[in-house]
Amino acid sequence: MRVISGKNAGRLMAVVVLALTLGTGGRADTLADALVGAYNQSGLLDQNRALLRAADEDVALAASALKPIINWSGDIQRRFGDSRSALGFPANLERSTAEIALTADLLLYDFGATAAGIAAAKETVLATRQTLISIEQQVLLRAVSAYMGVIEASEQVELRQNNLRLLTQELRAAENRFEVGEVTRTDVALAEAQLAQARSGLATAQGNSLIAIEEYRNVVGRQPGRLAAPPKLPTPAAGVDAAKAMAVRSHPSMLAAQYQVAAADLNIQGAKADMKPTINLQGRLAVQEEYNSPSYLRSGSVGVRVTGPIYQGGRLSAAVRRAQAQRDAARGNLHVVRNDVQQRVGDAYARLASARASIEASQRRIVAARIAFEGVREEATLGARTTLDVLDAEQALLDAEASLITAQAQLYVTAYSVLEATGRLTARDLRLPVQVYDPNEYYKLVKDSPTAISKQGKQLDRVLKRLQKD
Repeated sequence: MRVISGKNAGRLMAVVVLALTLGTGGRADTLADALVGAYNQSGLLDQNRALLRAADEDVALAASALKPIINWSGDIQRRFGDSRSALGFPANLERSTAEIALTADLLLYDFGATAAGIAAAKETVLATRQTLISIEQQVLLRAVSAYMGVIEASEQVELRQNNLRLLTQELRAAENRFEVGEVTRTDVALAEAQLAQARSGLATAQGNSLIAIEEYRNVVGRQPGRLAAPPKLPTPAAGVDAAKAMAVRSHPSMLAAQYQVAAADLNIQGAKADMKPTINLQGRLAVQEEYNSPSYLRSGSVGVRVTGPIYQGGRLSAAVRRAQAQRDAARGNLHVVRNDVQQRVGDAYARLASARASIEASQRRIVAARIAFEGVREEATLGARTTLDVLDAEQALLDAEASLITAQAQLYVTAYSVLEATGRLTARDLRLPVQVYDPNEYYKLVKDSPTAISKQGKQLDRVLKRLQKD
């Protein structure tokens, strides 16, 4: 078996990384392609879409209480025994009967308890829709981060490879100068140490590149091909204050919290209405036959039933107090979400400004470091500088270039973070070429509690099959 040396292993790793990150020609993958892949394959989005459909069904469950409830029942009995009358005549009680009955129950009036439950379920649906939008924003922001992560990692690998080649040349120059007595063995050892450090840095960069590739594959659903340069930065709002005001008005987390407060208020109304009577219309049809006998019974009944609680051990009062406490919690959460949304906007703008300043500083730093490096290297050839000075200057230039790469990647991530913080990082806002998920389609089919055999129920079945296929 052939053993791969450490040097050859490093070269092999570099080939693998570059092959994965740069691809083999053809059209380059764009940031939009990555966003489309993340939107279409996200299991997290599928999970929360299913939770939204479950919330839609809660509306159907609540609405079903306003419709007639019809049940059937069947009963077969065998009665046996005997009796004797006061006059001494015996009687046989054995007989077999069968009965089939239909019962119907329709709620007429419950002081708004059911209506409040339906309205609360609808508010919960609206809150769940906003939660789904928040999840969508998180998925797309992670895709941006993964895309820029691969670009940053590949550029860091290339930078480290160039640095390794340069230090290799520096080591050869130091060895040549040592042979002619211009430098000492210490200078050669310093060059060797710096070269070893460069190899370690390259290995770390290659490992980070593989990690970035795995993150991209997980988020986008496929290995990164040849990635194109990122597009123009998105334009944020006019300023921090304007962005905060926009976020408070339209961020999905804020809207979800508002709908949750509305649902909690309606739940209080429903809990109070449960303490009042309910009026139901009831009907029954029954057919009873007796085996081996000509006797039979055909019966029917219809009536109005009024029921109301008198004492239930304090359960209803506790339900009202619990609903009120949940309303207070929802209101408190609304204030928390408002502050968090405003903070995220401020943080995003601060990071955006920091990234821009870091890029400008890194560019100036690179210019100065390159001039210093070239000057130190020329002075070293004249004997005015040591090998250590040259290596330090080279390391300073490397650090400046690495900082610029990181700052450029961070700039794009923070720019899209601003969109996420203001609630504008969605497939619709970005105009991605995808089939945007329509939450109304399923809701419109189930809100009236369709049965499986109805026309609407059959249409719903087709929608469910399509969702399962997707």
